[in-house]
Amino acid sequence: MRSGRKALGELDEEGLVRLVAKGDRVAFEELYRRTSPWMAVRLRRRCADEQIVAEVMQETYLAVWRAAGAFAGTAVGGTAVGWLWTIAARRLVDAFRRRAHHAEPPPAAASRSLAPAAEEEVLAASVGGDVGDALRRLAPELRQVLQAMVLDGLTVRETAVLLGVPEGTVKTRARRARIAMRKALA
Repeated sequence: MRSGRKALGELDEEGLVRLVAKGDRVAFEELYRRTSPWMAVRLRRRCADEQIVAEVMQETYLAVWRAAGAFAGTAVGGTAVGWLWTIAARRLVDAFRRRAHHAEPPPAAASRSLAPAAEEEVLAASVGGDVGDALRRLAPELRQVLQAMVLDGLTVRETAVLLGVPEGTVKTRARRARIAMRKALA
């Protein structure tokens, strides 16, 4: 078992997903151990309701267990981590829709903290130069729309549900963000 555990430790997340597709529970546990902490942080940045976050985490990893065989990976330019986040983001939107259908929308994570979010710091560090400077100068509501639509790959409707604003507002903010980015980079 120790040598098996060590071998799993040497695999990247894509290798783990491939083993999960074959029904390997130990690989699934390792994938969960590696990815669940950052997944929970990212979800909490978008939703302050711990019950929804826990529900989305459970649904995400259940979907991973069931659909690991459908992961195309680097063959289509994707990553295992990106695939996991796509599943989680869509599950979060679904959870918001379910809640909105039955009651008031859950309290979304507002930009109420004074310190920048870890994601914003990583984004700022990974996107440098003129593009990074232009992103940092965007208003927070414009940056949130760009993050959801461009980085997370959500649709206008999913972004609207995620941010708790009308679809028209998302479209307007996306347009304003593109204009501001073009102007800053010209």
